[in-house]
Amino acid sequence: MMKFKYIRNLFVIFALLSVVSLVSFKIGQDTSGKVIDSNGGGLNLSLMWQVKDKLSQMFLEKDKLVDKNMEYGAIKGMVAALDDPYTVFLTPKENKSTNETLAGEFGGVGISLGYKDGVLAVVSPLKGTPAEKAGVKAGDLIVHITDTLNKVDRDTNDITLDEAVSLIRGKIGTEVTLKMYREGKSDYFDVVLKRDNIVVPNITLEWKEKDGKKIAYIQLSQFSETLFTDWPKMVQEIKKEKNLGGVILDLRNNPGGYLQASVLVASDFVKEGVIVTQESYDGKKEVYKVEEGNGNLLNEKLVVLINGGSASASEILAGALKDYNRAKLVGEKSFGKGTVQQPEDFKDGSGLHITIAKWLLPSGKNIHKVGIEPDIEIKSGDDIKIDLQLNKALEVILK
Repeated sequence: MMKFKYIRNLFVIFALLSVVSLVSFKIGQDTSGKVIDSNGGGLNLSLMWQVKDKLSQMFLEKDKLVDKNMEYGAIKGMVAALDDPYTVFLTPKENKSTNETLAGEFGGVGISLGYKDGVLAVVSPLKGTPAEKAGVKAGDLIVHITDTLNKVDRDTNDITLDEAVSLIRGKIGTEVTLKMYREGKSDYFDVVLKRDNIVVPNITLEWKEKDGKKIAYIQLSQFSETLFTDWPKMVQEIKKEKNLGGVILDLRNNPGGYLQASVLVASDFVKEGVIVTQESYDGKKEVYKVEEGNGNLLNEKLVVLINGGSASASEILAGALKDYNRAKLVGEKSFGKGTVQQPEDFKDGSGLHITIAKWLLPSGKNIHKVGIEPDIEIKSGDDIKIDLQLNKALEVILK
């Protein structure tokens, strides 16, 4: 695979007031310029002031020396130095965009974003959206975003998820061009996408008949809030079928969602035990066990479909079912997103998303940056009219 060298441009100018506001420094500064924080650690800010003075004296474009912008840039650099792409500082404008309620619909192209080795990547294209129709695949790397109408011409080497989302979204009917790289291809390629009204899908049930048996084929596109009511209804519909040959649960291109929703689904297939453990920064562990009163599909044959677009909560579900030998996993290795982020808002409207915990499967394995391997590996193939992975799942479930 082509190697990528991306240099993250880090600001080293930490404006004192912004740093004090961000991490609640104690009163006092020693003669070396070191400021002590509430945890006993500290930053030596003497070099910061030297750099700030030099910029004020010598920088050519004086109109760009805006203190507030430099404060925000300094904080972004401090957070970025942690080398965790999911821990990010957001300016008030960025934070407002992130916190806006989209009501399930927005003008976009239909992709869920994440990172692969620090590079902006497609976690999954949503079904029936411009991205899927254009052939965008899970795992594609996005190296440049161009939007002529909105004057966007941006490399993604130091981009946050929130910034990438805001640049790719836009007015319905307008176009955005993504320069991409795909493993196995020799060069970059451009994909021009026309933004559309994206209605985020949730769950569908389709019946597959083969060898005189009816197979419940469930496509679970995300773990949204509506799943808490939609899933139990669907389970009851499946239970009514007297000639049920098994269940195929399709988690391909499912970017995740509510953790508790994945536990709900798992609880209909697993009798008892731990589904996932959340281990936090302070050492505390929160254990999510099988929910009592479910267990409606304990004895049905089960095959789970996964691919590189299966991430977060969908990996937890697939991993737990695999750990308990409850299902056969068919497809390709999952994305590998196994950490938890918590948003914090500040008085000026800015925000901080912090990685505060990791998820552990029943076996104790952390899936982050590792993913889950299928029991039976089947590549998706180039002909979108032939679903090789689904065909293999039907074959496995009827054995």
